[in-house]
Amino acid sequence: MSGIIGKKIAMTSLFDENGRNIPCTIIEAGPCVVTQVRTQEKDGYESVQLGFDDKKESNVGKAMQGHFKKAGTTPKHKLVEFYGDFVNNMSLGQEVTVSLFNEGEYVDVTGTSKGKGFQGVVKRHGFGGVGQASHGQHNRLRAPGSIGAGSDPSRVFKGMKMAGQMGNAKVTVQNLQVLKVDEEKNLLIVKGAIPGPKNSYVIIRRWN
Repeated sequence: MSGIIGKKIAMTSLFDENGRNIPCTIIEAGPCVVTQVRTQEKDGYESVQLGFDDKKESNVGKAMQGHFKKAGTTPKHKLVEFYGDFVNNMSLGQEVTVSLFNEGEYVDVTGTSKGKGFQGVVKRHGFGGVGQASHGQHNRLRAPGSIGAGSDPSRVFKGMKMAGQMGNAKVTVQNLQVLKVDEEKNLLIVKGAIPGPKNSYVIIRRWN
């Protein structure tokens, strides 16, 4: 298996053998259940769908109730597909736990960053503003400035850094070292920070 679904619990810190304080994140990783196995013959591609975090059956539609009953498991909040050559070794209802990971290895963590609403260019892109508060520039301190020439090219290029929604985007942080694996409590402690607020869902992928 190449990955697992988890939930960001909190941040803490650990001390290494040299006495350095290392910031790290605690993730509740699994247990996840295989809710669907897609094959090349039937679906045109190979993948395994995992489900994580129990959900009330009354909050699930009839179609999804049948989907989960086919896998022999309770309804789940989060469903994610994983791809790889491990598909043939997986079966419906099989459980995937945090024991998938080993201390010292590196993982990639994907989550949804915190939403910060509509922000200007200073906060969103780190602009310095236009000029100083002198010579009559009373309202230009946090302005974006020019966004393009007039006659040529007579348009604004796509991707121009301007004001807009900040955060609430899919973010992947790569090369995070696994510091501790607690199989009894299904906890994974990784070095550094991961995207999203507390109790948000994340996807942890191993390096293959």
